[in-house]
Amino acid sequence: MTQVLNEPIYVAQLHELSVGIGKKVTIDCLELALFRQENDEVLAVENRCPHKGGVLSDGIVSGEYVFCPMHDWKIDLRKGEAVAPDIGCVKTYNVSIVDEAVYIVVKE
Repeated sequence: MTQVLNEPIYVAQLHELSVGIGKKVTIDCLELALFRQENDEVLAVENRCPHKGGVLSDGIVSGEYVFCPMHDWKIDLRKGEAVAPDIGCVKTYNVSIVDEAVYIVVKE
């Protein structure tokens, strides 16, 4: 799918996302991880851990956090920040849901 900056880009239907399980989506060469919350909110971050590049969509999800499958770094899905004592961050993305369709906004 072709990336259009600052415009909502369709990435999935809400029913395709399971609570507690990440889903990888790709927009052009940008790989994102989506995480559906208990309240049906969806959080999106870049899909690479800041430590060694572990695939976050494959990580263990606990509420608003994901644990990297490589070295167990805990990443806050709202802020994109690694939880201390680890240091680093991933980019977060705005998500909107319209009639069960999930959209991401990729900013410059």
